[in-house]
Amino acid sequence: MSSSPDSTVSRVFIIANLLKDDAAGESLAAADYFKSKGWYTEIFRFEGNPAGVPNFKDFNLILSLGGDGTLLYVARLASGLSVPVLPVNLGTLGFIAANRRDSWRSSFEAWNQGELEPSSRMMLQIDVFRSGHAMGRFSVLNDGVVSSQGIAKMIRLCLGVNGERFGSYRADGLIVATPTGSTAYNLAAGGPALHPEMPAIVINPICPFTLASRPLVLPATEIVQITVDETRRSGALLTIDGQETVPLEKGDVVTFRKSPFDVRLIVPKEHIFYHALRSKLGWSGVFDA
Repeated sequence: MSSSPDSTVSRVFIIANLLKDDAAGESLAAADYFKSKGWYTEIFRFEGNPAGVPNFKDFNLILSLGGDGTLLYVARLASGLSVPVLPVNLGTLGFIAANRRDSWRSSFEAWNQGELEPSSRMMLQIDVFRSGHAMGRFSVLNDGVVSSQGIAKMIRLCLGVNGERFGSYRADGLIVATPTGSTAYNLAAGGPALHPEMPAIVINPICPFTLASRPLVLPATEIVQITVDETRRSGALLTIDGQETVPLEKGDVVTFRKSPFDVRLIVPKEHIFYHALRSKLGWSGVFDA
């Protein structure tokens, strides 16, 4: 960690997931690189569940070294601070964290010189209510999932949009995803892939009891309500970005709406969506089709 800078010096916060290959060495190399550019640096390393919450306030940039999971953690903490995030993939898939360890410096230079505009990604604000009382508020970059707590246990959920009842679902759960999160759990559950900068919300039932249940894509201006109607032999859970869980009870209401805060990602334009679908999900088909 460097000594405190004066207020005119640009500041970068480096967060490194030590479960990823050579994340410790990569964080030190990144710190040396930024120092050579005259930037003040701080490093936060974690392994498994992070201990403590980094303070991103007053920084000009966050460098996320890890993968998509690391980026989701960073995005939730940085929500509302308007600090751009430069995500570097040190893992395998890295769909959202589109920069590679050998190319992120080019993205930084382009952004720092005003040649690369950050990609603005919509987040969701999730509120949990029990007996009319607020129980918690959360921000997500990928998705919020209301599901059964037990394995292969069905749950009954009531879906509402803007206060109007839409219908009941008997299913393993409901996914409510952002466009960025549409290529995560939602896609694996048969939902559509949305361009990450689209203003929309995806609702996707998980293993619904009826074949008539299909994913919905709504405008980002809508407010989605999910009420836990029946849990049978299993409890219910709200899962946040696949990383945090909140136990739910019968009668609890979970609302999803567009967060007032976006997260800004510094990623190469050519890697935002189409390149990732082609190279990481194999959606390119064949040239002689």
